[in-house]
Amino acid sequence: MVRITKVHTGGGDTGETSLASGERVSKSNPRVDFYGTIDELNSVIGMVRAELGRVDTHHQDGGARATVRKVKNAVEGKISLIQQELFDVGGEASFTPDQVPELMTLIDQEQADRLCSEMDAWTDELTPLESFILPSGSPLVATMHLARTITRRAERVALKLRELEGENAVRDVVISYLNRLSDWFFVLTRWVTLVLGDDETLWVPLGKRNLD
Repeated sequence: MVRITKVHTGGGDTGETSLASGERVSKSNPRVDFYGTIDELNSVIGMVRAELGRVDTHHQDGGARATVRKVKNAVEGKISLIQQELFDVGGEASFTPDQVPELMTLIDQEQADRLCSEMDAWTDELTPLESFILPSGSPLVATMHLARTITRRAERVALKLRELEGENAVRDVVISYLNRLSDWFFVLTRWVTLVLGDDETLWVPLGKRNLD
């Protein structure tokens, strides 16, 4: 187990930090940017969990909201698992490819495929889209949209790192996982909106908007 007794060391005061290998690099290093973006994403997912906990479980008359219970039962465990897996990804990213410890457990295709299976189950309950969706809605849904877009940024940062350091800088399955995770959040926002009985905000092309 990890044991941390002191957080502030002063070692980063000059704008450098240490990779897990011990190598000192600038905090603007693309690899630091990658695992830092994963950390940012994980923090926003923590906000998603907080918003999920704030959704009222009872109506004003005291009756239980079965739809909220359905959403929480379906989402809480999955979101928690995503956070664990993202911490795995961040830990892996903190090493250069040739220095990842052999005994370190890494995410694999099973985790990426699970995201697709979960998306497929939610999609079966949804109607096809007829326009793009604007990132809005309840605090819960809006925060999930934020997680979706940060996931896309993490994917872009990972690809940039590959361009700079070579194809082996980030494993294929990590790229696949991030790509699917962004889609996962998009489908989840639609499913949660549906189950909770809220409306989606659709994009209306400029020529069709009522500007009065």
